[in-house]
Amino acid sequence: MINEEIRAKEVRLVGAEGEQIGIKPFREALQMAFDANLDLVNVAPQAKPPVCRIMDYGKFRYETQKKEKEARKNQKTVDIKEVWFRANIDEHDFQTKLRNVLKFLREGDKVKCSVRFRGREIAHSAIGKKVLDRVLEEAKELCNVERAAKLEGRSMIMILAPNTTSN
Repeated sequence: MINEEIRAKEVRLVGAEGEQIGIKPFREALQMAFDANLDLVNVAPQAKPPVCRIMDYGKFRYETQKKEKEARKNQKTVDIKEVWFRANIDEHDFQTKLRNVLKFLREGDKVKCSVRFRGREIAHSAIGKKVLDRVLEEAKELCNVERAAKLEGRSMIMILAPNTTSN
Protein backbone atom coordinates (compact mmCIF):
# COMPACT_ATOMS: atom_id res chain seq x y z
CA MET A 1 0.00 0.00 0.00
CA ILE A 2 1.23 3.46 -0.85
CA ASN A 3 0.28 7.04 0.05
CA GLU A 4 -3.51 7.44 0.67
CA GLU A 5 -4.13 3.66 0.53
CA ILE A 6 -2.56 3.27 4.00
CA ARG A 7 -5.22 3.01 6.73
CA ALA A 8 -3.44 3.74 10.01
CA LYS A 9 -3.65 6.63 12.48
CA GLU A 10 0.10 6.61 13.16
CA VAL A 11 3.09 4.91 11.52
CA ARG A 12 6.71 4.13 12.34
CA LEU A 13 8.55 6.19 9.74
CA VAL A 14 11.80 5.33 7.97
CA GLY A 15 13.41 8.10 5.93
CA ALA A 16 14.53 8.07 2.31
CA GLU A 17 18.14 7.28 3.30
CA GLY A 18 17.10 4.45 5.66
CA GLU A 19 17.29 6.51 8.87
CA GLN A 20 14.72 5.95 11.64
CA ILE A 21 12.51 9.00 12.03
CA GLY A 22 10.19 7.54 14.68
CA ILE A 23 6.45 7.20 15.23
CA LYS A 24 4.52 9.94 13.46
CA PRO A 25 0.85 10.60 12.74
CA PHE A 26 -0.11 9.32 9.29
CA ARG A 27 -0.95 12.78 7.86
CA GLU A 28 2.40 14.21 9.00
CA ALA A 29 4.31 11.23 7.50
CA LEU A 30 2.41 11.61 4.23
CA GLN A 31 3.17 15.35 4.15
CA MET A 32 6.90 14.63 4.74
CA ALA A 33 6.88 12.21 1.78
CA PHE A 34 5.14 14.75 -0.50
CA ASP A 35 7.56 17.49 0.59
CA ALA A 36 10.46 15.24 -0.45
CA ASN A 37 8.61 14.55 -3.74
CA LEU A 38 8.55 10.81 -2.90
CA ASP A 39 5.98 8.18 -1.90
CA LEU A 40 5.01 6.78 1.51
CA VAL A 41 5.17 2.97 1.21
CA ASN A 42 3.88 0.54 3.83
CA VAL A 43 6.73 -2.01 4.12
CA ALA A 44 5.49 -3.91 7.22
CA PRO A 45 1.69 -3.64 7.55
CA GLN A 46 1.47 -6.36 10.24
CA ALA A 47 3.66 -4.41 12.72
CA LYS A 48 2.18 -2.29 15.52
CA PRO A 49 2.28 0.52 14.41
CA PRO A 50 2.80 -0.25 10.70
CA VAL A 51 6.26 0.56 9.32
CA CYS A 52 6.27 2.98 6.40
CA ARG A 53 9.20 4.17 4.34
CA ILE A 54 9.67 7.28 2.26
CA MET A 55 10.91 6.17 -1.19
CA ASP A 56 10.41 6.54 -4.93
CA TYR A 57 7.89 3.71 -5.43
CA GLY A 58 8.19 3.63 -9.24
CA LYS A 59 11.96 3.24 -9.04
CA PHE A 60 11.60 0.60 -6.31
CA ARG A 61 9.17 -1.46 -8.42
CA TYR A 62 11.42 -1.15 -11.49
CA GLU A 63 14.46 -2.40 -9.55
CA THR A 64 12.61 -5.34 -7.98
CA GLN A 65 11.22 -6.39 -11.38
CA LYS A 66 14.74 -6.15 -12.82
CA LYS A 67 16.13 -8.35 -10.01
CA GLU A 68 13.36 -10.93 -10.50
CA LYS A 69 14.00 -11.02 -14.25
CA GLU A 70 17.74 -11.52 -13.65
CA ALA A 71 17.02 -14.33 -11.18
CA ARG A 72 14.72 -16.07 -13.68
CA LYS A 73 17.36 -15.71 -16.42
CA ASN A 74 20.05 -17.37 -14.29
CA GLN A 75 17.88 -20.23 -13.15
CA LYS A 76 18.32 -23.67 -14.75
CA THR A 77 15.22 -25.71 -15.41
CA VAL A 78 15.69 -29.45 -15.11
CA ASP A 79 13.94 -31.37 -17.85
CA ILE A 80 13.22 -35.08 -17.86
CA LYS A 81 14.47 -36.71 -21.05
CA GLU A 82 13.21 -40.18 -21.89
CA VAL A 83 15.22 -42.91 -23.60
CA TRP A 84 13.47 -46.13 -24.65
CA PHE A 85 15.27 -49.46 -24.74
CA ARG A 86 14.04 -52.89 -25.82
CA ALA A 87 14.64 -56.09 -23.87
CA ASN A 88 16.49 -57.73 -26.78
CA ILE A 89 18.43 -54.63 -27.90
CA ASP A 90 21.52 -55.06 -30.10
CA GLU A 91 24.91 -53.81 -28.94
CA HIS A 92 25.20 -50.88 -31.37
CA ASP A 93 21.66 -49.66 -30.60
CA PHE A 94 22.43 -49.89 -26.89
CA GLN A 95 25.62 -47.84 -27.30
CA THR A 96 23.78 -45.16 -29.30
CA LYS A 97 21.05 -44.82 -26.69
CA LEU A 98 23.60 -44.90 -23.87
CA ARG A 99 25.49 -42.04 -25.54
CA ASN A 100 22.25 -40.01 -25.46
CA VAL A 101 21.70 -40.84 -21.77
CA LEU A 102 25.24 -39.67 -20.94
CA LYS A 103 24.79 -36.48 -23.00
CA PHE A 104 21.53 -35.63 -21.20
CA LEU A 105 23.13 -36.23 -17.79
CA ARG A 106 26.10 -33.99 -18.66
CA GLU A 107 23.67 -31.23 -19.69
CA GLY A 108 22.07 -31.44 -16.23
CA ASP A 109 18.80 -33.08 -17.24
CA LYS A 110 17.16 -36.04 -15.53
CA VAL A 111 16.84 -39.17 -17.66
CA LYS A 112 13.96 -41.62 -17.61
CA CYS A 113 15.24 -44.96 -18.94
CA SER A 114 12.45 -47.28 -20.01
CA VAL A 115 12.40 -50.82 -21.32
CA ARG A 116 9.27 -51.52 -23.31
CA PHE A 117 8.07 -55.13 -23.40
CA ARG A 118 6.00 -56.42 -26.30
CA GLY A 119 3.94 -59.57 -26.42
CA ARG A 120 5.42 -62.43 -24.42
CA GLU A 121 8.60 -60.51 -23.56
CA ILE A 122 6.86 -59.44 -20.35
CA ALA A 123 7.37 -62.96 -18.99
CA HIS A 124 11.14 -62.33 -19.14
CA SER A 125 11.26 -58.99 -17.32
CA ALA A 126 14.63 -59.98 -15.81
CA ILE A 127 16.21 -59.35 -19.24
CA GLY A 128 14.89 -55.78 -19.20
CA LYS A 129 16.22 -55.34 -15.66
CA LYS A 130 19.68 -56.42 -16.90
CA VAL A 131 19.52 -53.78 -19.64
CA LEU A 132 18.71 -51.04 -17.12
CA ASP A 133 21.37 -52.29 -14.71
CA ARG A 134 23.90 -52.11 -17.55
CA VAL A 135 22.87 -48.50 -18.30
CA LEU A 136 23.31 -47.66 -14.62
CA GLU A 137 26.73 -49.36 -14.52
CA GLU A 138 27.92 -47.40 -17.57
CA ALA A 139 26.63 -44.04 -16.23
CA LYS A 140 27.33 -44.47 -12.50
CA GLU A 141 29.98 -41.71 -12.29
CA LEU A 142 27.59 -39.14 -13.83
CA CYS A 143 24.36 -39.90 -12.00
CA ASN A 144 22.41 -40.89 -8.93
CA VAL A 145 19.44 -43.23 -9.07
CA GLU A 146 16.36 -41.18 -8.29
CA ARG A 147 14.03 -44.13 -8.80
CA ALA A 148 15.22 -47.72 -9.11
CA ALA A 149 14.07 -49.96 -11.97
CA LYS A 150 10.43 -50.90 -11.41
CA LEU A 151 7.90 -52.68 -13.62
CA GLU A 152 4.87 -50.52 -14.45
CA GLY A 153 2.43 -52.16 -16.81
CA ARG A 154 4.37 -53.27 -19.90
CA SER A 155 7.35 -51.00 -19.18
CA MET A 156 10.20 -51.10 -16.70
CA ILE A 157 11.20 -47.57 -15.67
CA MET A 158 14.28 -46.15 -13.95
CA ILE A 159 14.95 -42.43 -13.36
CA LEU A 160 18.51 -41.10 -13.17
CA ALA A 161 19.40 -37.65 -11.83
CA PRO A 162 22.69 -35.94 -12.66
CA ASN A 163 25.35 -35.64 -9.94
CA THR A 164 25.66 -32.10 -8.68
CA THR A 165 29.46 -32.46 -8.65
CA SER A 166 29.70 -33.53 -12.32
CA ASN A 167 28.75 -30.06 -13.67
